[in-house]
Amino acid sequence: MAQRTTTDESLSREELATYFEHLAAEFRSGDEQIDIEVGNKTVTLNPPETIDTSIDVVERSTMFRGNHETVRVELNWKP
Repeated sequence: MAQRTTTDESLSREELATYFEHLAAEFRSGDEQIDIEVGNKTVTLNPPETIDTSIDVVERSTMFRGNHETVRVELNWKP
């Protein structure tokens, strides 16, 4: 059974940086479990020492819609 928790929101650059800093601190803590805030919910995860990562950057430019950039970061592991 898969359980998915998602949130879509707009953050300022400062708010986004703070979120990533909190995420980094959780991974650095050395604890077996980490807590990640997803919207109004806290999800507890059990990452191992090595985590598979994928970073995808897409840059698009069209005459009618202008420039559009996307960065997707994905982390995968088996607890």
